[in-house]
Amino acid sequence: MITILLADDHPVVRAGLRGMLEAEPDLRVVGEAASGPEAVTAAAALRPDVILMDLRMPGGDGASATERILRGGSGSRVVVLTTYESDADILRAVEAGASGYLLKDASPADLAAAVRAAARGETVLAPAVAGRLLRQVRQPAQPGLSAREVEVLRLVARGLTNADIGRELFISEATVKTHLLRVFSKLDVADRTAAVTTAMARGLL
Repeated sequence: MITILLADDHPVVRAGLRGMLEAEPDLRVVGEAASGPEAVTAAAALRPDVILMDLRMPGGDGASATERILRGGSGSRVVVLTTYESDADILRAVEAGASGYLLKDASPADLAAAVRAAARGETVLAPAVAGRLLRQVRQPAQPGLSAREVEVLRLVARGLTNADIGRELFISEATVKTHLLRVFSKLDVADRTAAVTTAMARGLL
């Protein structure tokens, strides 16, 4: 029996996933979490085989929760299940150590197969996500922003202060400043507004 933890801030989504997965004789949902911190706590307590993790949840994103879960050594495999498929989101999840990246339009059969594959230790990627990664590998390397820098800049664009961003990403305010200074240098700008507008103009946000 493969045990599963569902981490998604929408109860209707969790209910749908639970019904879909528990229709399979070898899959059992053992817990649910509505935020990143709840997922970290539940993973430590329940030690599921596979965690289906949404990316954007209140109180901490899915990528940060994935990092914390994997650092905790629970042995769980984390598969991101989201509606977002931007390059920054995908890279952030991969950097966090996720074992897979699926989109919420996956069929029940594909989702069940992906959970089984992740439990076996395999990497599972939605075809659209695999295509994006392949294109990135084939493209010549270009200087750009890291996934974390894009994440910080996206929060700047939402009007958050450095302190707010630090709380959102579970990093210190000093680390936020360091990321921003690197962004300013890479984009050759002098302030936050210019960084956001330049990044948007270059298609980085």
